[in-house]
Amino acid sequence: MQIFTIGYEGMTSEEFRRVLLNAGVDTVVDVRELPLSRKPGFSKTKLREALALSGIGYVHMPKLGCPKSVRHQLKEDGDWGAYKVKFLEYLADQGAELETLAETASSENCALLCFEADATHCHRSLVARSVQKLADFSVVHLSKKWLKKAVAEVA
Repeated sequence: MQIFTIGYEGMTSEEFRRVLLNAGVDTVVDVRELPLSRKPGFSKTKLREALALSGIGYVHMPKLGCPKSVRHQLKEDGDWGAYKVKFLEYLADQGAELETLAETASSENCALLCFEADATHCHRSLVARSVQKLADFSVVHLSKKWLKKAVAEVA
């Protein structure tokens, strides 16, 4: 079993949709605490509508988003290590949400969504690893680069 992650930073709506479709994603699980975006098409309602047109479901799980206080501390000090510790402490209290996500990902191809292109510096990678421990998933980080590689392998 796999669980995907995707960040829409640097992608157009069309590129984002193509990556999801090529990966066979059934459901996007939005793990932003606040599903808002300055980038057109990536706020909750517009995103859900656009995904539905492509046959992809949308679920928002705000409890798997990073709390405001932790996000703001990272913006203030840039200390990713401290951020990870604080977020993982918070995530440890979200067992029911993580179990729900693991159940969903066991029956559907899910992609955890956040903004950052680099999954190694985004909380979604920490969420994915936590789910991985519950259900032995492999984690695949989707990106434009992933899409180019996947298309090249098919050609």
